[in-house]
Amino acid sequence: MPLSPEQQAEIDALRSAPKPTLRAVSEGMEAHLYNAIPVLDHGFVRVIDYMGDDAAICQAARVSYGKGTKSVSNDEGLIRYLMRHWHSTPFEMCEVKLHVKLPVFVARQWIRHRTANVNEYSARYSILDREFYIPEPDALAAQSTVNNQGRGAVLEGEEAARVLEILKSDCNRAYDNYETMISDEGQQGLARELARMNLPANIYTQWYWKVDLHNLFHFLRLRADAHAQYEIRVYADAICKVVADWVPAAYSAFEDYRMGGATLSGKALDCLRRMLKGEEVTQETSGMSKGEWREFIGVVG
Repeated sequence: MPLSPEQQAEIDALRSAPKPTLRAVSEGMEAHLYNAIPVLDHGFVRVIDYMGDDAAICQAARVSYGKGTKSVSNDEGLIRYLMRHWHSTPFEMCEVKLHVKLPVFVARQWIRHRTANVNEYSARYSILDREFYIPEPDALAAQSTVNNQGRGAVLEGEEAARVLEILKSDCNRAYDNYETMISDEGQQGLARELARMNLPANIYTQWYWKVDLHNLFHFLRLRADAHAQYEIRVYADAICKVVADWVPAAYSAFEDYRMGGATLSGKALDCLRRMLKGEEVTQETSGMSKGEWREFIGVVG
């Protein structure tokens, strides 16, 4: 289970003691505050704090006094305009702080987004729990034959069972040795900062991750994409649901222009115009490489 009874009791206690505030409040986000959203087998995402809402984005864009809203429809139109024309600064006025529990190998992908403030659980100071990410059988796949960083067909039968058994036995053996090395019973015991190097990359870590909405959208555009690795994509999917409740107008614009939209090069636009005029355009006459042409056809069908 992602949460222990003690952790759930702490969350319940926090949610049972609301405090009055004069700052902007998002009712959708208040419903998520402190609650843990389960991800993978032992992981979770939960909102610790946030700042701003859809109105704050518009207020910043207009540099106005107070709420700065004209009407809901005007605000939605302004937010769509900002998203459409890549005006990022107003979205930076909103921030969120997340508590995330995730496997170390997912954390190493995640940390590549260097636009957030991060504080990770210290395995130099504390002892890591015996919790490892073990994939579901349908998440075990062979190496893709067309994508060097992707997956192919799902493993089946004896091969899948053998892989799962290797993962489980290696994890437990490594943790047994970790406990043995740091034990001070009858020995000095190895320092935790050294003993941790023996642990596998699927052990769980935790961190607080604070990011503004503009950079969060960039993270989600890449990690909630169908081509992203499954284990980080499920975290991004969970965060998408939170953001949709937090800033519904901004998320709708993001979903439309970034997740559901496409960016075309000058050559691609020229080919599209020629096609609309009835001209038959091929890769050879497009001026694009085979890879560019394949991606272009994937967009325009």
